[in-house]
Amino acid sequence: MNVTGGDGERLFEEFESHRAHLRAVAYRMLGSLDEAEDAVQEAWLRLSRSEAESIQNLRGWLTTVVARVCLDMLRSRKARRETASDADISERFVSQDAGADPESEASLADSVGLALLVVLDTLTPDERLAFVLHDMFAVPFDEIAPIVGRSEAAARQLASRGRRRVQGADTARSADLNRQREIAEAFLAAAREGDFKALLTVLDPDVVLRADPAAVPPGLSRELRGASAVVEQALRASRRARFSQVGLVNGAAGIILAPRGRLSIVMTFKIVGERITEIEVIADPERLRRLDLAVLDD
Repeated sequence: MNVTGGDGERLFEEFESHRAHLRAVAYRMLGSLDEAEDAVQEAWLRLSRSEAESIQNLRGWLTTVVARVCLDMLRSRKARRETASDADISERFVSQDAGADPESEASLADSVGLALLVVLDTLTPDERLAFVLHDMFAVPFDEIAPIVGRSEAAARQLASRGRRRVQGADTARSADLNRQREIAEAFLAAAREGDFKALLTVLDPDVVLRADPAAVPPGLSRELRGASAVVEQALRASRRARFSQVGLVNGAAGIILAPRGRLSIVMTFKIVGERITEIEVIADPERLRRLDLAVLDD
């Protein structure tokens, strides 16, 4: 179809009216603003080459096209990761996309949820597509099934597996977890605000912080003892706290640091009573991959 002239302008205007929705779908599928924009642009190219007048539900048609493009990109990404060297994998956790606007993507990642983006990245491509389309955008399973090349029942199972990974084990929901979450959120809020006194209230006087080598620049101590030393470290890192969110780490409340949705550091806590007695800072990519991460319900 020729998209020049009046018909082409009208088609483009109609496409533009769905762009925000399509970008939202693609971003949750891919976790990258640049890649999401590429997927949306590919949908426009396919629309411009199609018999658009025969499409009865343009929004649904475009959503399906974007989903198929994203699935191909996720599968290609997974294949690259499986053949990548350890150095390549390590770089993935700390690199910044050269073409993306950092502020725009940071804002978008924060609106979606940093922890959610990190956990979505642990799903298989098919699980991610089924979960995102069904649970976030209410796409029925009979429309998801042909995209992943499965039966409707299999598509439903994919979404269910994705949901379990995102939400974590139901057995973890307890009064103790709620208490852990409150303390972790108080620690994070105080760190973001640079509030010395508030940090001291959640830390045991003899708190110990231990960090793996990847989390600490060479020459600096990997172990800190005492609330004052830990507070000083937390205040120095207060700017990074805006890219952090409380999440479920191996069944307990912890903090996930993910600039623009890219997992970088995880902090775990040992809590006794109402105080944090131990903090572990994990940045090694291999250790990060082994963590069981999930999103805490609001």
